[in-house]
Amino acid sequence: MKNMSLVIGLIAGMLFGGGLAYSGMADPARVRGFLDIFGHWDPTLAFVMFGALLPMAGAWQIQKLMKRPFADVQFSLPDTKKIDRKLVIGAILFGAGWGISGLCPGPGFAGIALNPAPALTFVAALLLGMVAHKFST
Repeated sequence: MKNMSLVIGLIAGMLFGGGLAYSGMADPARVRGFLDIFGHWDPTLAFVMFGALLPMAGAWQIQKLMKRPFADVQFSLPDTKKIDRKLVIGAILFGAGWGISGLCPGPGFAGIALNPAPALTFVAALLLGMVAHKFST
């Protein structure tokens, strides 16, 4: 079961990374263009996000019909829907980092293969933030 989980994770990661590369979303300039609503706005990221809604909506419906996932003993779903101060501050920090760098975690890791220097800087800062959070809680 553990090996199957790793294989499924690898396949999902490759699909996600391939989709990022194919759609151009691993390019920070494309992301910054989307966020530049008062300048030369590039709406392509919106099409990618909305394009993800249909398969995700289908996946949620399929998940409701399943007793357990194919490669695990139970689903790992969030246990809360509470919007609290930590969530809001984290979202603001995430959005600020995304806006400044033009990268979020998926494109950041994909960028290591495409444009290593800025991507490695981003990923190092991302990992440092994760370590800082681990020791702050």
